[in-house]
Amino acid sequence: MSGELLAEVLTAHGGLDRWRGYREATATVTSGGEFFVLKGMPQDPAPRRMRVALHEQWASAHPFGAPDQRSDFTVGRVAIEKLTGQVVAENSDVRGMFTGHGLDTPWGPLHRAVFNGYAMWTYLTTPFLLAMPGFVTTETEPLEVDGETWRGLEVRFPPEVMGHSETQEFYFGPDLLLRRHDYRVDVAGGFRGVHYVYDYVESGGIKLPTRRRAYQADERNRPIFDPVMVSIDILDIAFT
Repeated sequence: MSGELLAEVLTAHGGLDRWRGYREATATVTSGGEFFVLKGMPQDPAPRRMRVALHEQWASAHPFGAPDQRSDFTVGRVAIEKLTGQVVAENSDVRGMFTGHGLDTPWGPLHRAVFNGYAMWTYLTTPFLLAMPGFVTTETEPLEVDGETWRGLEVRFPPEVMGHSETQEFYFGPDLLLRRHDYRVDVAGGFRGVHYVYDYVESGGIKLPTRRRAYQADERNRPIFDPVMVSIDILDIAFT
């Protein structure tokens, strides 16, 4: 059943054949929220340009820390670089950087670059990343929300792909577009996150949400709506 649901979801978002014809996505992103305050890195409202690869996990944000700097993220290395390619800072133990971290453990710029990299890669490639090798999907119990049934996929990420947590849940509305994304934030002590998406647009035949709002959840996985932990607004999405 999960394979049938995933196939229907991929079709609703634009189709896997169309997706495979693209190699990269770019988008303008503004973000904020209490999470970054807790990490000692309040997010300024300036827009950033994101680039992500579609068929392997790579992401870059510009500007990052300075107008002439960008981030460069893969699961095996994170770096902050000048636009000329000169390395400002880097770390090859990407997962190990977060060992022992809790929700309010302070971050440095490289921690922020990792979080920004893997999170935005996930958001700009969902749901098509679920069809990549190594991802395991299982249809789960649906959610009933305001008279709608949101069908769910529990997803186990492969070791070579970094995500909020190894196991995550994705919920899709009657139109089979993504509505909600649940996970634990392993890089910040494993707290529960509930993440809603809104305001879909179509670019190059691919449908993606342009507004994202993430909240903490209680022990029953119910969202705690105050405060907003992470807000993301996306403009100018393009696929090449």
